[in-house]
Amino acid sequence: MNNHLVIKHHFRKIDPIIYSVMKDLDFSDWLKPRVAKRTARGYFAALCREIIGQQLSGKVADIILTRFKGLSKSKIIKPQDVLKLSDQKLRDVGMSWAKVKYVKDLALQISSRSLNLHTVPYLSDEEVVHKLTQVKGIGRWTAEMFLIFTLGREDVFSFGDLGLKKGLQKLYKLKKVTEKNVHKIIAPWSPYKSYGSIALWHSLES
Repeated sequence: MNNHLVIKHHFRKIDPIIYSVMKDLDFSDWLKPRVAKRTARGYFAALCREIIGQQLSGKVADIILTRFKGLSKSKIIKPQDVLKLSDQKLRDVGMSWAKVKYVKDLALQISSRSLNLHTVPYLSDEEVVHKLTQVKGIGRWTAEMFLIFTLGREDVFSFGDLGLKKGLQKLYKLKKVTEKNVHKIIAPWSPYKSYGSIALWHSLES
């Protein structure tokens, strides 16, 4: 990640509204807890986390994720470990049946080499999204969260994220959130849209 002071200086020049939210924000509070080790194994764990966390509060997702990790003696779940587990075993940690299917499909695609996570860091954002959305249960939103919080990509904005829409509506006094008016606001944020996104999420907690 780039120096956060440089990033804040960029926003101070181009968008005083979002800058007012981020000027005292420590981006590390958002980024460090979620950054996976930059290895294929770390990426697998991160994608499992994103799947498990879909439509759940952070607290509930963390509980399920801890139980999930506990299924491995090393506390590091590998694709082959998941494939050896019964569906019921995964269900018992708190996953829905749908998420059990999704995590198993992810593990299968990696084990069969249909999905090669070793190449992911070298792909463009759109290439990563295209590759990941071939896995059951991984949609564009999940892939974009992976881009921001695992790969550390700095210029990502997820148009499908409800929190980002609420943040824009709140800060910019928008009567209606459309792709056109969102694009007008966030276009100047490049090449640091990911940081603008974090500021919007943070604004909802204030």
